Amino acid sequence: MPAQTAHDPRREAPANVDQSPIADEEAVRADLYGLLAALLSDPPDATTLGHLASLSGDQSPIGQSVTALSKVAAQTEPRAAEREYNALFIGIGRGELVPYASYYLTGFLNEKPLAVLRGHMRQLGIARSDATRDPEDHVASLCEMMAGLIRGDYGTRLSVADQEAFFNTHIAPWAGHFFADLEGASGSLLYAPVGAMGRAFMDIEIEAFRMASAAASSASGRTQ
Repeated sequence: MPAQTAHDPRREAPANVDQSPIADEEAVRADLYGLLAALLSDPPDATTLGHLASLSGDQSPIGQSVTALSKVAAQTEPRAAEREYNALFIGIGRGELVPYASYYLTGFLNEKPLAVLRGHMRQLGIARSDATRDPEDHVASLCEMMAGLIRGDYGTRLSVADQEAFFNTHIAPWAGHFFADLEGASGSLLYAPVGAMGRAFMDIEIEAFRMASAAASSASGRTQ
């Protein structure tokens, strides 16, 4: 996949980035967020379609969506992918879907969810990419931020609790609905399995964070 997308956030100031390896399961999470960010930021080119066509998945919900995406990508030309992307997300005036947190949560763009996100980004030392005019609450930007927070791209690698706080504030309340809408959109062919992948991944993240929080609370109770 491309190393960068137009939605890639950047560090606000130089930082001592944590270069130590992360656990395999954390790397998989970061890669999934990165894949979603890349596909939702720009239409896939020939190289990306070829990479997607080479993927294979298991029998899990995410694995099945990866297999479906691979099959569709193998039959999709770059121009067709671009037309589908534009119809879904850009359109004339607007696309079939509006992939922003503010829109899903309030019905309007540039509302309070975006202001809250910008405040959280300042706290974490993340600045908006100069390569995009889109508001920071675009789903691609949020996925890229989660990938970076898991990998430690913005300096200190966040704890699970801090990742959960970012996810539960800016992603969990709406992203599952967006991915379900993407999966079922009338213009979705290549992007239908992307929607299925994102929807399944959001369900997993919500449950994993819930279990981690419950375990932490239980451990805290035993030490008191």
